[in-house]
Amino acid sequence: MSESDVRSVTVEREIPHPPEKVWRALTTQHLIEEWLMKNDFGLDLGQRFQLRGDWGHVDCEILDIDPGRSLSYSWNTAHDDPAYRLGSTVTFTLEPTPAGTLLRMEQVGFRPDQKQAFGGAKGGWPIHLENLEKVVATLD
Repeated sequence: MSESDVRSVTVEREIPHPPEKVWRALTTQHLIEEWLMKNDFGLDLGQRFQLRGDWGHVDCEILDIDPGRSLSYSWNTAHDDPAYRLGSTVTFTLEPTPAGTLLRMEQVGFRPDQKQAFGGAKGGWPIHLENLEKVVATLD
């Protein structure tokens, strides 16, 4: 499989709040639970954590942190069926704008045989980011 076979999901959303608030929602355990999933998140390079749902969990590890600007972590799911076994990377990038923050989320690492995982991410991330915006709106 070549790199050109690997697909990604990218979602951009302008959020009418400053990057500091968006960063808080991206990196605070109880806030992540409100917009994404239950978790044991910790903001340290190399920190391992899980995102948990009724269906199971995602194993993650912090790969890169640029405080207030970008956050990258692995997003891996184990499964006996290779079509459901996902090894990917999620990166959030925050850019200040006159109206607030441009948030860009990219998840890279979907193989061609992972149509369900790719479709789930493509449909799910816009909903999660809409929920994130709602959480950010409640922050002081």
